Amino acid sequence: MIRVLLVDDQPLIRSGFRALLDAEDGVEVVAEAADGGEGLAMAREHRPDVALVDIRMPVMDGIETTRRIAADPVLAAVHVVILTNYGLDEYVFDALRAGAAGFLVKDVQPEDFLHAVRVAARGDALLAPSITRKLIDRYVSQPLVTGADAGLEGLTNREREAVALVARGLSNDQLAERMVISPLTAKTHVNRAMIKLHARDRAQLVILAYESGLVLPRGS
Repeated sequence: MIRVLLVDDQPLIRSGFRALLDAEDGVEVVAEAADGGEGLAMAREHRPDVALVDIRMPVMDGIETTRRIAADPVLAAVHVVILTNYGLDEYVFDALRAGAAGFLVKDVQPEDFLHAVRVAARGDALLAPSITRKLIDRYVSQPLVTGADAGLEGLTNREREAVALVARGLSNDQLAERMVISPLTAKTHVNRAMIKLHARDRAQLVILAYESGLVLPRGS
C-alpha cells in the first residue's frame, strides 16, 4: 500500500487529488494539510511514502517544507513531489535543490498523476531526460565550483562517470549503453554515488554534478 500525504492550501485541489487516489488500488491518502507547517507535522505523524506538496502556501511554503522533511532523519523514506501551477520555474529548481524527488504541474492528466505517485513511491526521481535538460539549460548556467566540498573525491572513476551522465539527462539503460556495462551495474554505480554524496535521488545528483563543476552547462 502506497501511503500519501496531500499538502495544499486549496481545498478543491486536495479533494480532486484525493478522489483520484482513493479510487486507485494500492494507494491510500493518510492525511491532508492546508499549509507547510501542518504538512510537516502530518509527515512526522503518519510517515507517508509520498508527500504531494504545493509549492506556494501560507505559513510555510513548499520549498521550506521540503527542506525540513529532507533534513529530518526520521522522514528519510518520505519522497516529496512538488505541485505547481507554473511548470519549470525558479521555485521548482529551489525545491529540487531542497530535496524534492520531482514535480508535477497541477493540470497533469489523471493517468500521469497516478503513475507519478507510484514512481515517487519506488524512490525514483520524477525527472524525465527532457525535463532534466530543461532544468540544466535554464537554471544551472553558472555552476558553483566547490571541489572537495561536494564530496566527489570519494567517488570511483566509474561512479563519477555515472553521475556526469545522469546530469546530462541519461536513463540507467542509456548509462549502461554509454559505459558498456549492464543496466543493473549502471544502477549500482548511481545508487552508490547517491549514498556517498548523501543525495536523496537523481534530481539532487544533477544539481551536485553542476554545482561541483563535474559537468559544465552546454556553451560554457
